[in-house]
Amino acid sequence: MKKVFLFSMFCIIVFPVLSQESAVETDTLRKDALNVFMGAGDYIKKEIPFINYVRDRKVADVYIISTYERTGSGGSVTTFFIVGQGNYQGMADTLKCNISPDDTYDMRRMKEVKTLKLGLMRYVAKTPLSDYLDINFNKPLSQTVSTDKWNSWVYVARLSAYTQAQSTYSFGYLYGTVSANRITEKSKFESRIGMNLQSDKSTYQDTTYKSTIKEQDADISYVKSINDHWSAGGSVELSASSYSNYDFSMKIAPGIEYDIFPYSESTRRILTFLYQAGIENNNYTEETTRFKLKEALGYQSLAASLSIIQKWGSVGSSLTWSNYFFDWAYYRLTLNTSASIRIFKGLSFNIYGSIASIHDQISLPNEGATLEDVLLRRKEQATEYSYYTSFGFSYTFGSIYNNVVNPRFDR
Repeated sequence: MKKVFLFSMFCIIVFPVLSQESAVETDTLRKDALNVFMGAGDYIKKEIPFINYVRDRKVADVYIISTYERTGSGGSVTTFFIVGQGNYQGMADTLKCNISPDDTYDMRRMKEVKTLKLGLMRYVAKTPLSDYLDINFNKPLSQTVSTDKWNSWVYVARLSAYTQAQSTYSFGYLYGTVSANRITEKSKFESRIGMNLQSDKSTYQDTTYKSTIKEQDADISYVKSINDHWSAGGSVELSASSYSNYDFSMKIAPGIEYDIFPYSESTRRILTFLYQAGIENNNYTEETTRFKLKEALGYQSLAASLSIIQKWGSVGSSLTWSNYFFDWAYYRLTLNTSASIRIFKGLSFNIYGSIASIHDQISLPNEGATLEDVLLRRKEQATEYSYYTSFGFSYTFGSIYNNVVNPRFDR
């Protein structure tokens, strides 16, 4: 083991020195190329070779932040924020790349590269490499615009199944959804119907244990834009779950939302406050701990959501409070947080976390659950909290330039 470790250290330390190639010719063009700090994969580096991809934002002439948002058509919009530094101070551009839901992955990356090339032109124009660039336009302009026969409506159907088995265990999973959405600048209508079926069977000695979970749900929401800070709407949710003891549940809730920043800035920063209040009508499969088989309840929720994307990284967080009016002791408080932060040159910190204080489990069966139910997770159990977290650090050092693409022996 010691020999393996010493040999590995020898390879890490010595091989980079032995593999350095002597610089016979001075690469003047590369030296004078635009230094750009951005997250770039091999494809971008191959398609845009006339810039230097640097790993330190402080030495960059230009840094680029990219964001990604879904569109009402089922496609997406990639936004590139290009900001100049040093000799390019004061220069800044925002470019959007529209991706169709029918576009393949290759078509998407080609469109994104084309958008980046166009955005970089006025920066590269200030370098000696501009002498080697040509700009061409290869598509005649049409004088008319075709109408949308679907009137912005988008329909999506999904069905997936999974199964695995061995001699003493088998598991099956079936999931499907159907949605119809219409999203415009002034309004947003979203609807979805879904079902989930899980079944597993385990055999221990001469005993076989079976577990089945069935869930169905449907929801409809409509939001109307009032102005660049306010919006109002409402939602209807229908569900049934053998796991959560719901034979049928319906929630109807109007709501109103305020964004501290204009909605038009949502790709860079957003801070919203959403308040909803409504009625919940439940039919339970088994009698609950409050001796109910059916009931109608009033409830409310208040959610604050923050998202910021800057050159130092990104942060997203949401805090949600909800409670029932009949007894405010039945409440839930949930915090979700994610962040990716560059601490200093080469060192980044990433974290995601979710924690909830749970006191609103009104559907718990009065008879509780058997040991078999608990082990097979067939029924929801009483709890006062839940949490999940993941975090990590990454550190990179060495050459600030990262232009070369070499796919040999990639695994």
